[in-house]
Amino acid sequence: MDDELEILRQKRLAELQGASGGPGGAQQQQQQEEMRKQQNEMKNSILSQVLTQEARARLNTLALTKPEKAQMVENHLVQMARTGQLMGKFGEDQLKNLLEKLSEQTQKKTVVKYDRRRTAIDSDED
Repeated sequence: MDDELEILRQKRLAELQGASGGPGGAQQQQQQEEMRKQQNEMKNSILSQVLTQEARARLNTLALTKPEKAQMVENHLVQMARTGQLMGKFGEDQLKNLLEKLSEQTQKKTVVKYDRRRTAIDSDED
């Protein structure tokens, strides 16, 4: 976990140097790409430790169809792992429940109101 903090610090330092117009723009871009790769590897490492094979397969399938949602779930799982909220492996059923909870939070409730008085056709007028 300390490695992740150090990576984030280095990334922030690189961003600050880039904003100040520091020399070596191509080198800096390469460093940022390397940092992203390291963070991705770290995230995958945490997910492989936390998820069962079935849950990991379901998450990969979700990533193919809805990458934004999969990214949100992955970030949530990594955050839960970092804070110690996960005890043991996270199974497929637990992943389904998490997906439902996150979907409910992000989904907007649509309410359709139908005013019958304005659209009612009065048959007595005929």
